[in-house]
Amino acid sequence: MTQAAVETKQTVEKYVSRFDRVVQLWDQPEWVVDRRRTALERFQSLGLPTLKDEDWRYTNVAPIARMAFRPALEPGAGDLPPEVLDSLWCARLPGPRLVFVNGHYHPRLSRPDPLPAGVRFGSLIPALTRDGEALRPYWDRLVGAADNGFTALNQAFFADGAWIWIPPDTKLTEPLSILHVATPAGEGLTFCPRNLVVVGDRSQVTILESYVHAGAARYFTNALTELVAGDETFVEHLKFQDESPEAFHVAALHASLGRACRAWIHSFALGARLSRYNLRVRLAGEGLEAILNGLYLTRGEQLADHHMIVEHAQPHCASHEYFNGILDDKSRGVFHGRILVRPGAQKTDAKQTNKNLLLSDEAVANTKPQLEIYADDVKCTHGATVGQLQREAIFYLRTRGIGPETARRMLIHAFAGEIIERVQYEPAREALDRLVWDRLETSPHLVAA
Repeated sequence: MTQAAVETKQTVEKYVSRFDRVVQLWDQPEWVVDRRRTALERFQSLGLPTLKDEDWRYTNVAPIARMAFRPALEPGAGDLPPEVLDSLWCARLPGPRLVFVNGHYHPRLSRPDPLPAGVRFGSLIPALTRDGEALRPYWDRLVGAADNGFTALNQAFFADGAWIWIPPDTKLTEPLSILHVATPAGEGLTFCPRNLVVVGDRSQVTILESYVHAGAARYFTNALTELVAGDETFVEHLKFQDESPEAFHVAALHASLGRACRAWIHSFALGARLSRYNLRVRLAGEGLEAILNGLYLTRGEQLADHHMIVEHAQPHCASHEYFNGILDDKSRGVFHGRILVRPGAQKTDAKQTNKNLLLSDEAVANTKPQLEIYADDVKCTHGATVGQLQREAIFYLRTRGIGPETARRMLIHAFAGEIIERVQYEPAREALDRLVWDRLETSPHLVAA
């Protein structure tokens, strides 16, 4: 047995040994406990991914296995002063919010109201206890049996998260924010947030799902979100990740979109030593349009990985995927995008683009866009680019009287701006634009010749 296999086996055993505590902690419906046990067996069977797994061949998660992480099953002693929370851009946006500190709901920092009648927006654990039968039809409906150990780990060990229910014909003008914050008290812990979102027919909602830190160092976030959007809905989901440079972040979004839905799904990955985002989006109704949009900024020895499957299950649907990466120092970006067109999904219009801008000679991008088509009347394209700034573009700006440093700044900012400008909710778009620009300005390679 290889050293990596031994480490993985030991890690799995450490989690399994703590499972009994999960069952004892909360007054959970029996069906939830049964699902946890099934997921635990799946976790034991799958273990953690290795480089031999095709879907993980560019992302080595062995450092996660080596860390002595333990699940954050109970609220810790750490707290988060309100002034620290207010310093986070995602906490300054208007609208209701749920705040989770080190994996657990923090009622004092949250503001779940006011909301229209019938909307549910709150902590997941009490919702399961109080109204479990309402959640049961949607629970694991999209995920099913986990296809990797991280998802199974979340299904077995989730400690809290957000429950969102939007009734039909409900339009929310302000976003619903889910904010996960890691503090120093979370050192060495594994957080398993689980979010369940159900949007009724003809409803409109913007959801901001953020993962940040406030002085924490080494920890592991392993998140899972399920999103079910009904017919004729308008849904914008924005995931923002700016974890500690020493932390690990693995997350998954499983989404099902209904007929004539309009959906914008964004990912902004700026932090973590290693991050991975698994996107599984099913276009389940006719005539819908989905935009998947992402930006990853890496530096040092960071690795940011996006693995995406967009499934066209019905005819007359459009999906456009745009992911840009700006890679600095010795960092790495990974993109694996797959458009799957099922038989009968005629008149599909799908486009997938991944572009990577390398700010240093040592940065690396691995990109693998794919098309898998089982229908004959479709329009599908995909493409990827990896490179540094074009000298011709810099020269063009210089001929207009713009200095070389300013020219580089303009081109790099425009490269990031392609993604940011697709965010529909204006206050979030403006805040992200400032944040990304400030982050880029700290790079010594921003103005390098």
